[in-house]
Amino acid sequence: MFKRIFAAPLDTLPAAHDPRARMIGIGLICAALVCFACLDTIAKWLTNHLPTLEVVWARYASHFFLSMLIVNPWTLPGLLSTKKPWLQIGRSTLLFASTALNFVALHYLQLDQTATIAFTAPFFIALLAGPLLGEWIHWRRWTAIIVGFCGVLLVMRPGAGEGIHPVFILSLLSTLCYAFYNLSTRFLAGYDTTGTTMFYTALVGFIAASIPLPYVWSAPTDPLVIAGMLAVGTFGFVGHLFLVLAHRYAPAAVLAPFTYTQIVWYVAGGFLVFGDVPTSYTLAGAAVVIASGLYLLYRERKVKGEL
Repeated sequence: MFKRIFAAPLDTLPAAHDPRARMIGIGLICAALVCFACLDTIAKWLTNHLPTLEVVWARYASHFFLSMLIVNPWTLPGLLSTKKPWLQIGRSTLLFASTALNFVALHYLQLDQTATIAFTAPFFIALLAGPLLGEWIHWRRWTAIIVGFCGVLLVMRPGAGEGIHPVFILSLLSTLCYAFYNLSTRFLAGYDTTGTTMFYTALVGFIAASIPLPYVWSAPTDPLVIAGMLAVGTFGFVGHLFLVLAHRYAPAAVLAPFTYTQIVWYVAGGFLVFGDVPTSYTLAGAAVVIASGLYLLYRERKVKGEL
């Protein structure tokens, strides 16, 4: 099963269209989102016990070695062969940068705040798809993007108190890197297999995270911290695996609205682990961002004739 999944190009994975298959896909995407929420919750907790770069390394190291059990050059011959090596490296570096910036932001911000800002990724993708992929947007989508950023401003609240916390900018930069990562993934879809793309993602991230490790390493002694270091990569690997499987069972347009359910898990994780209660500004901003994102999705499906 895994060989069939990872040996196929990303844009040739068959997405079934019957209702039962779509429900399986929706279930898988929801499970993936729970994994990603757990990843960020554990990462935020770990940054209170370890240097942030060490937490980033733990996320990629455990992910890499776990993925090697399933996706490796021995089980999938030709795994290292890529038609776009520099783009693979650049794409993987973008995800590493997004992860590192997000983990720094998580140390200072609440989970629900970083999640809301992360929901702006579709807006960045819509803005960048024109100059990079030739997929230009019109005034209705521009309006949705502007409204969405107003929602982000509600969360950031510039001018309130001491103004914008500097790490909000890091969170936005993290989302921007993630948008570029998604666009490069879309471009690579017709060239390399799923397994090749996922392998380079883990490999490049592991190498990049290992470079500064000797300068920041703090040997963990608490068994709970060690377990957390293993868990961040495990949740990352399982989450991405569920994500790939979800797109085999249902089209992306069907799955996309369910990504916004992630805010529920971030709010729950923030409250249960850190005692964080989302402010009214965060909840209002999240509602605006989600509504704008859903409208963007609606317009895309309408233009493509999927409605």
